[in-house]
Amino acid sequence: MENQNGNSKLKAIIAILAILLVGSLIYIFKLTSDAKTLETTIVETKSEKESVLKDLEALKASYDEAIAENTTMSDELIAEREKVAKLIVELKNSKGDNASLRKYKDQYKALEQKMRNLMQEVEVLKAQNQTLTTNLDSTKVVLEDSKKYNQVLVGQNEELAKTVEKGQKLTVTNLKTAAYKQRSSGKQIETDKASRADLLQISFTIAENKIAKSGDKVYYVQVIDAKNNVLGDKATVSFGDTSLTYSFTTTVKYENKTVDVKEQLPGKDFAKGTYFVNVFDKGELVSKSSFSLR
Repeated sequence: MENQNGNSKLKAIIAILAILLVGSLIYIFKLTSDAKTLETTIVETKSEKESVLKDLEALKASYDEAIAENTTMSDELIAEREKVAKLIVELKNSKGDNASLRKYKDQYKALEQKMRNLMQEVEVLKAQNQTLTTNLDSTKVVLEDSKKYNQVLVGQNEELAKTVEKGQKLTVTNLKTAAYKQRSSGKQIETDKASRADLLQISFTIAENKIAKSGDKVYYVQVIDAKNNVLGDKATVSFGDTSLTYSFTTTVKYENKTVDVKEQLPGKDFAKGTYFVNVFDKGELVSKSSFSLR
């Protein structure tokens, strides 16, 4: 009877030990499984953190490239890049748990969307700038062509002005001088003897010129005798840096038609030899001739 009771107790103890063993095995299995799950979660979290960091670094590099193009949106791009750089620092210093990673991923997506929007605006600006540059280049070509054309016109106008100025100058021709003896009756007798002459008659013709300015024209006549003396008034007038000593002046009313001019220069004791007669339009010599008295 006692042996049966002992066996029963022994079986009960063995059963309890078996139950405890099975429970221990189950607990150990669960711990091992949880440890593997935790290890997997940690590895996955670390990998996801590195992935988010990589995406943020790529986003920052895109901002750097866009800023380097120096568009009118550079200030806004720089501000957004600073937000990305700040997020990178925060993510590197974070614990990397799921909750914080979720927050950083959401912020990354928001920044990425902002980047897309800004890049679209940058592309629009670049296209507008390209169009503007093309227009400016075309305008520059047109301006250069216009400048060259204007320079040609200026040169042509200057040449035309010179031609017109030359064309407007009056031509003095047929300059002649003769000596005369004037009798008491008033009659004048031409002579070539110096001793008999008491006046010189100078005549010349102003040719017709349709484009010349009409009006009074003043000519300065200079008569130089054989002894190199200026006869007549011996008055001096200056034209710029030059001066002219003349014998007399004659004023002609010019109306763009041919005009014959005749003037007399009285004198006495004319010297024998060759005389020179010069006609000036202001300071410019326009005609000259010579004659001799014996």
